[in-house]
Amino acid sequence: MTWEQAQPVAGPLRFAIFVGEQNVPAGIELDDLDASCVHAVAYDVDGKAIGTGRLLPDGQIGRMAVVVEWRRRGIGAEILEALIGEARKRGHAEAMLSAQLQAAEFYREAGFVAEGKVYEEAGILHQKMRKQV
Repeated sequence: MTWEQAQPVAGPLRFAIFVGEQNVPAGIELDDLDASCVHAVAYDVDGKAIGTGRLLPDGQIGRMAVVVEWRRRGIGAEILEALIGEARKRGHAEAMLSAQLQAAEFYREAGFVAEGKVYEEAGILHQKMRKQV
């Protein structure tokens, strides 16, 4: 979906997780790239947004977030698979992402391979990862 469609639910969800839980500076969480991305949003049976992620025009996946009570229940994997499918549909040979180090195993299990050195972004350690799609 477009950012215009996703923003009312994905924006607050991302803000709660990245800014509220992880102390990412509020000024960098929402950015100008959102408008050019395809967004995925997962909902529970009551229609409440429980997870989100985005695909940038260059095939990069980012802003993956799932509310705490739904983590480790397959929601993130479904969002990731939807975004990988969209990258494939758009003709990308690979998907890439910048994984928070604590989530790198999640992405490894989905077939992503680490590249380069670990680095810090917004006070959180990250690892670049890629996967052929």
